[in-house]
This record gives sequence, C-alpha cells and structure tokens, in this order.
Amino acid sequence: MNFNNFYFNRDIISERLISFNSQSRIRYNDENFTNSAILFLLMAHKNKPYDLVLMRRTIRDGDKHAGEICFPGGVFDKRRDKTLMDTAIRETYEELGIPKNQISLLGTLNDHITPKFFIITPFVGYIQPDQKMVKEELEVDEIICIPISFFTNKKNYQERSYKLWGDNIAVGKYVYNESESKKYTIFGATSHIIVHYIDIVYNITLKAPGHRRICCEDLKRKFKIS
Repeated sequence: MNFNNFYFNRDIISERLISFNSQSRIRYNDENFTNSAILFLLMAHKNKPYDLVLMRRTIRDGDKHAGEICFPGGVFDKRRDKTLMDTAIRETYEELGIPKNQISLLGTLNDHITPKFFIITPFVGYIQPDQKMVKEELEVDEIICIPISFFTNKKNYQERSYKLWGDNIAVGKYVYNESESKKYTIFGATSHIIVHYIDIVYNITLKAPGHRRICCEDLKRKFKIS
C-alpha cells in the first residue's frame, strides 16, 4: 500500500488485520449485552484512494440510532445467522442490496461495545467501484462514500475525554464536509472502529496517549450489574 496516496492493496490490508479466532483479537462475550456485527466496507478504486462506505440511518420511531452515520450491520439473529459474519453479510444485503458473492472479506477488528449494551464485531471487506448499491428506504436514508485518506488525517479527528474509575476515557468524532451545505458527523462506535482500523493498518495513532475506550465491565459496574 502506498502510504502517501492510500491506494487499495488487498494483500497488505489483510496482512495487518486480525483473524476472527486470533488470540490477539479483543472479544467480548457477556450475557448482559446484545451481540451484533458490522461490515467495515471498502470501495477498492484503482487510480485513487479507496473509499469507506457508510450510511445514514433513516429517522423513524423505535430506532435507537435513527439519523446516525454508521456501518451496514445489525443484531445477530440465531434464526437466520450461524455466525456473526453471517449477520454482517446479511445485513449489508438487506440495507445496501449488495449480494454476498460481491463482497470479498479481508479480516476482522477488535470487538467494540456501546453504552447501549451492544457488542459490535467488525468484519472488513471490499467491493468494486462499479458495484450497484440499492438502499433499503425504511432503514437507510443515504449511502455515503468517504476517501480513507480523510480518516487518516489527524486534523479531521476531534476527541474529548472524561474520567471513569480513575482512567482516562476517550470519545472521538469526525466531521466530514462534503460541500458547504452538506456535512456529516461520525461519532461513537463508528468513529472508534475507524480509528482502530487506521491504527492497525497504517500505524497512525489518533487516540490520545494514556486513554482507552469503555469496556463491558465499565458499564456493568456503572449500572451495578453482577
């Protein structure tokens, strides 16, 4: 991979990702949390930096993440999914209309948790630039493609911190201005997963030194769950 222009290179990206069953991968397994999976979806351009494919959720009643920028993905459904990878692929097809056979998987990232008690397992995959995408109107308001080079630029990442049990907890966000009248705020687990990807693939550290993200035990302790 050319680190100056961030062109897509399947071999180098996959070498730096983590396999799902790797002992080095941080994974959470807790009955108090809901298991989910997302697809960290790349669009592999040939003559320019590759894109990260995100989506803005449709605003609707009952959706805890309505209007947010996120990855395609959702909750593990034991009736339809044998694995979390099945969840990520199924949800991507349902939300963006991309068939399983058009997605090439590269590896996984560490699990992330949210304050809403979700465990998110990210799978990384890519599609070709001419891949047709059809949004599911009830769930997806907009499909957004942002060059990966935007996310690697430290000037584009903002972070605040707070104290929890004596530790420094980092909470970050990106603000992407597509035009003067159109901007996207990418925050929470979505921004944290992107920061993790940038760290392990490019060795660019965006999170402040001496800070960490929240974990399952933090929330269980806060809400006094045994």
